[in-house]
Amino acid sequence: MLKSFASLMERLTGAETNDRLGEDDLRIASAALLVHAMTIDGLVSEQESQELRELLAAEYDLPPEELNRLLIEAERREREAIDIYRFTSALRDSLPIEQKRQIIANMWRLVFADGRLEAIEDNLIWRTAELLAVPARDRMQLKQMIRAELEAN
Repeated sequence: MLKSFASLMERLTGAETNDRLGEDDLRIASAALLVHAMTIDGLVSEQESQELRELLAAEYDLPPEELNRLLIEAERREREAIDIYRFTSALRDSLPIEQKRQIIANMWRLVFADGRLEAIEDNLIWRTAELLAVPARDRMQLKQMIRAELEAN
């Protein structure tokens, strides 16, 4: 187990450039970004926690026990991370633009879940989009689209 963790950390930090990340590694990196978005303002609401679970369950079609495992691992990785670069660099190099846009859309859904957008949340999504190579225009369109969806409901 320790060897597989060390291997993942090498890949996430770019130490191994020849290996592509596995599907589970990509899920963990994406989920860790969402956990970071949920916790960055220092307040985690019940709405945000529930939204995170729903987003991950829908995104990856996970049964409850696998969802719990993913959340535990993502939360652990997010706590251990110094910054978001280790996650974004792995995702940037491994995902097509559509999936990167989906991560940004999910981040918007998550930060809007508590009914308010803090400046630190907005800044995090801006930095994440930049690091994932998602164009600023796409980031802003996704923000407006998600906000409009939520206001309509």
